[in-house]
Amino acid sequence: MSKILEIMGFILVGVMILSFVGIIDPKNAGLSPLFWGCAGGTLLIIIYRKRKRKQDQTR
Repeated sequence: MSKILEIMGFILVGVMILSFVGIIDPKNAGLSPLFWGCAGGTLLIIIYRKRKRKQDQTR
């Protein structure tokens, strides 16, 4: 599960960078909805892994 989340995170960060630069959608370069969607997804993965790690340490 951890490796899958890591790969998904790398994909989201890659799409986020390409979206910000304007390679994916040149009309909406910069802070487009695609950028914010990928940023939110990456943040959720980070929060999930942090909570999971904390939960495993308390057991």
